[in-house]
Amino acid sequence: MPLETLLPAASLAANMADIKPPLRPQEAIVEASRCLYCFDAPCIMACPTGIDIPAFIRKIAFGNPVGAAKTILTANILGASCARVCPTAVLCEGACVLEDRDEQPIQIGRLQRHATDYIEQRGLKVLSAPTTRTGRKIAVIGAGPAGLGCAAELARLGHHVTIFEKQARPGGLNTYGIAYYKMKPEVSLAEVELVKSLGVDIRCGVSIGRDLTVAQLERDFAAIFVGVGLGTATRLRIPGEELPEVVDALDYISRIRTEPLDQIPVGHRVAVIGAGNTAIDAATQAHRLGAETVAVIYRRSEGDMSAYEFEYELAKNDGAQFIFRALPIEVIGTNGHVSGVKLVRTRQVGDRVEPLPGTEWVEPCDLILKAVGQEKQAQFLREFFPSLQLDRRGAITHDARTGQTSVPHLFTGGDCANGGREVVNAVGEGKKAALGIHAFLTNETATPPVQPSRLGAKTGPTGSGIMKPIRAHELEESFTQATKPF
Repeated sequence: MPLETLLPAASLAANMADIKPPLRPQEAIVEASRCLYCFDAPCIMACPTGIDIPAFIRKIAFGNPVGAAKTILTANILGASCARVCPTAVLCEGACVLEDRDEQPIQIGRLQRHATDYIEQRGLKVLSAPTTRTGRKIAVIGAGPAGLGCAAELARLGHHVTIFEKQARPGGLNTYGIAYYKMKPEVSLAEVELVKSLGVDIRCGVSIGRDLTVAQLERDFAAIFVGVGLGTATRLRIPGEELPEVVDALDYISRIRTEPLDQIPVGHRVAVIGAGNTAIDAATQAHRLGAETVAVIYRRSEGDMSAYEFEYELAKNDGAQFIFRALPIEVIGTNGHVSGVKLVRTRQVGDRVEPLPGTEWVEPCDLILKAVGQEKQAQFLREFFPSLQLDRRGAITHDARTGQTSVPHLFTGGDCANGGREVVNAVGEGKKAALGIHAFLTNETATPPVQPSRLGAKTGPTGSGIMKPIRAHELEESFTQATKPF
């Protein structure tokens, strides 16, 4: 049967509310005051963008969220979205030394959101465009996290930057592909405005090959950053996949983020194919849109899932069922609409997955969301940048330190270079490429803007870098100057 909307707007708004609501001001101060303000803090090392986490948390503890936001955004221009979508449990919070004391780690993500929300809600500006320019022009292909991170850093170094984006709106994955209950599209679009305020020109609806040639880019720009992300969703390649209720999970998530929630149809019984983080996002959102049952189907075992543990727990708490060691072999249709998916049990032989004949069954469903990965952009890259070297996965071969490719004036970062990682990784790689481009064009080694020092931080008696825990109230006098508003 055709899909339909199942819940009223009010229920949908409640179901899709922020999964991690913002901290109240006093809650933020109390949480920030738990921080030990470590010297050589492991949380900084765990952050791909190198945010000085103890510094911004200290500022919050002493009532300076504006200074905290400046520390964050200086290191990570997409700090507001990363505060919401970063897998902090396996990055900064996972590295928190309080874990070793059997204490809850500092809620770094929520504190980061507190600071960035503070300035956004009040229209405060903590970053500004440079007053002098180098005169050099750089093109950035793709307005996703990598492209925005690269463009912002280049602009702050004084270069003229133009981003070309084929979609109608900039932001890439942050605008189109993040689960609605994690982050609203408005957060991504506000960050785009921040990047533009640094002097970056963003041109949407421009497709390389259709509206602009690579030859034109190479004629008009001294260097090019390629940040095109990943390509189309991988197909199941099974009979019945062409039925209208077989949908790419990312396309479905995009609809949720670009259309009114009460106009998004959903199935009563939803099957999600795959077990990565996108599959979890799709399953959880389908349930919150009103699906009666949601089954996540994965051909391997529970231990082989690529989804993070906390994402897996979220889906289970939302009522998702998981069917492991099951392989889709056919989509079953009735009167031209999906009525089920035929599965077969599997066994693993080494790295291979083999079907077990005679174990087939049909799982009833009326909507199938495919989340089995995305194709690399190899075809696009080979067509328009034939000199680029690609690895066996179809990702761009590059210098991980600078983002420089086999073509000296071409640089890269993000999913098209790393094969698919987190938003914060893309931003960090974009920053590295910006510094690489700057060095390539000027023969000068650029370093990221210096972060405020952590005054009063101490090491152990041997100077080994092992921190001595120091509470906020012990350092208040030392921190007075460091925590004044910028």
